[in-house]
Amino acid sequence: MTDTFPWLTTLVVVPLLGAAVLWALPGAARRHARPIAITVSLVVLALGVLTALQFDVTRAGEHQLSEQVPWIPAFGVSYALGVDGVGLALVLLSVLLVPLVILAAWREHPDAVPAGAVVGAAGTDPAAPGAVDAVAAGTTGGDRIRHYLALVLVLEAFMVAVFAARDLFLFYVLFEAMLIPVYFMIGAFGGLRRRYAAVKFLLFSLVGGLIMLAGVIALYLQGPRGTEGFLVENLVGLDLPVTTERLLFLALFVAFAIKAPMWPVHTWLPDAAEQAPAGTSVLLVGVLDKVGTFGMLTLCLPLFPEASRWAAPAIIVLAVVSILYGALLAIGQEDLMRLIAYTSVSHFGFIVLGIFAFTEVSTQGSSLYMVNHGLSTGGLFLLAGFLVARRGTARISAFGGLQKVVPVLAGTFLVVGLSALSLPGLSTFVSEFLVLVGTFEANRPAAVVATLGVVLAALYVLLTYQRVFTGPVRADASVVPDLSAREKWVVGPLIAAMLVLGFVPGPALDLVREPAAVTVADVLEGADAAQPSAEASDDASGSSSDSSDDGSDQ
Repeated sequence: MTDTFPWLTTLVVVPLLGAAVLWALPGAARRHARPIAITVSLVVLALGVLTALQFDVTRAGEHQLSEQVPWIPAFGVSYALGVDGVGLALVLLSVLLVPLVILAAWREHPDAVPAGAVVGAAGTDPAAPGAVDAVAAGTTGGDRIRHYLALVLVLEAFMVAVFAARDLFLFYVLFEAMLIPVYFMIGAFGGLRRRYAAVKFLLFSLVGGLIMLAGVIALYLQGPRGTEGFLVENLVGLDLPVTTERLLFLALFVAFAIKAPMWPVHTWLPDAAEQAPAGTSVLLVGVLDKVGTFGMLTLCLPLFPEASRWAAPAIIVLAVVSILYGALLAIGQEDLMRLIAYTSVSHFGFIVLGIFAFTEVSTQGSSLYMVNHGLSTGGLFLLAGFLVARRGTARISAFGGLQKVVPVLAGTFLVVGLSALSLPGLSTFVSEFLVLVGTFEANRPAAVVATLGVVLAALYVLLTYQRVFTGPVRADASVVPDLSAREKWVVGPLIAAMLVLGFVPGPALDLVREPAAVTVADVLEGADAAQPSAEASDDASGSSSDSSDDGSDQ
């Protein structure tokens, strides 16, 4: 069953075909890997824009562009895709970032590594992200970049599919499948501690995935089963025992909290960001981690409304801790990549806070925050990658005075950094403001404490800019080149998107407004229904007491 042309399936299939072409290239044609990859990614971007044009914004709370065919009918599994406004926004974020990552990686991963050599991001520091030894490389003549770009395209297909999946089992399969390309993108193309970081990332994700699998199977057994037993719409509204619902909620929430990542299950992220190539970190933190908050919003809340209300107070506390903890640790970091990773822990705290505040305004803010965070953090990782490529290290102490040497790079870093700290006029401000205002309506103490995260964000962004770009110019940095034309094409679209969403957020808010209203209504409907029941019970108890009193008087 398909509404129209299978737009979403096309967005999944095209990058998979592009990856297959890259892997099938004969030796003589492997030098064309870069042009092929960027062409495929731009085609997917164009298809993403055409897909968005098919979407009816006036019905953004409904899942549109639906596709459904039986996959494993005996187990109730379907290949079912569809997007509401939030899903479409994250799909568009995915297809926008991939061509920028490919363009940024144009000069990364040397085609040939001399035997016994150790090559860093700039060919100097083996500890830098992108460092790799020749034995691990094992490939020459364009193989390294070819494999890396193919993995990027595979990951793009999985990202699009997971945000569109409307079958819970399909969602789980994609949730786990994304680990494969990311594991190799870190483990084969990262720094010297890449294997440790890749295995840590994999173990954390697998533990969360196994817990989630148990919850998915248990929920299916509680549902209608049949040939469409895993469809999300068939699982919403089940009359579950209270204890069962809470356990199932926790099974999914733990997996999403690890993916997000939230404190205290966030520790895999700084290591992964430090060791991964900059482009991998962009996709990992900018898009993949949103699967965690996306799952909380689109699965945990509608599937388990009572359990969501029950767990909300504790989750809000964890979200506020994440905001402050991530920001404080970011201030003290010496590695630029780890610093950006910790800022993301803080930002994800804001997203989770808005989701579990259960107000339409905060939910809109969280939905939009997922997109805006991808833009600002993606920009920071890309610019940090450019800095590492120039200095051969991510140590902040190795920089200083670059504002005079590379003014364009310094200026773009400042703009993207100001977006990360939510400066008015840039995209993140709108979403963070909505989260705090909406949370204030429901939980004033949490909103007030979370506001400290805004102050801390100003510290970690401005102090980093000061340490990297101001002060005297280091003697060994006086000939560092400024942004090239290619690098400007990488950063330019991100800054343009930040400005547009900062000054004209209306179209983006139109995508998330109705989904937020639907989600909040679903969660609070049970609470409203329970309130009269409780009042009726109180009235009955009071009437019984009155009757007893009357009887005793007689």
